[in-house]
Amino acid sequence: MTDKTPHSPHQLDHLSLGKTVEYTSTYAPELLQGVPRTLSRDQIGVTASALPFHGEDIWNGYELSWLNEKGKPQVAIMRCSVPYDSPNLIESKSFKLYLNSFNQQKIASVDVLKATLEADLSATAGKHVSVDVFLPREFGQQDMANLHGENIDDIDIDVTDYDLNVDYLALEQNAEIVTETLTSDLLKSNCLITNQPDWASVQIAYTGKKIDRAGLLHYLISFRMHNEFHEQCVERIFVDIMAKCQPESLTIYARYTRRGGLDINPIRSNVDYSLTHARQARQ
Repeated sequence: MTDKTPHSPHQLDHLSLGKTVEYTSTYAPELLQGVPRTLSRDQIGVTASALPFHGEDIWNGYELSWLNEKGKPQVAIMRCSVPYDSPNLIESKSFKLYLNSFNQQKIASVDVLKATLEADLSATAGKHVSVDVFLPREFGQQDMANLHGENIDDIDIDVTDYDLNVDYLALEQNAEIVTETLTSDLLKSNCLITNQPDWASVQIAYTGKKIDRAGLLHYLISFRMHNEFHEQCVERIFVDIMAKCQPESLTIYARYTRRGGLDINPIRSNVDYSLTHARQARQ
């Protein structure tokens, strides 16, 4: 079992999340807020000097708008990648407020906008954040697809426990070495600050002794009342599976539904990986 409130409240008191704030529509980079990754990594027993994974937090922003130099509104979709080893993750409400601060701001060009976003987000994260900006003529190129792999949600199980429980994770009896990719659309956790639900689909790709699928599904469902940020949940899943099942290789990828025009899609892996950047129907 795991404590559902892994951080003491005062550590996150500075965040705008869960508080009434006024929106501003002119450029305000000071709205961005970072959350130290150490707050959750201390809980799962990993340190910055010996992280067992690499990866990124991929954000998609669908409510990006600004004014050109003639005052005409422009719109775009933003995608950015925050490195796994940045000192801070970016707090989502502050990110939304920050993007809205461009709404009435004149920007000379898309290149200037992109450079501004990269500079501000990198300063908040503490490491370089890459940004892509997709204009309306490119919207049709945005793919939609299901996560690749075998979905385990149809396994017939009785569920009575909705508190995070790593003890569900186990290997099959007489487990053989396999390489497989499993998915589930049943991952739900709650925001660490507001307790609002966070919904996600998760992909688990591994090579190692075969993981008991019913136990894995029970484990994923046990996040249902757990309070943590998206990125923290994915790292916890990675660390728990490594500890309990000890696969040779492991990649965890979650695609969360959007809130406030933003979706977050963390990936953590101990091997090389490639992504297709396709959103799901729920996103």
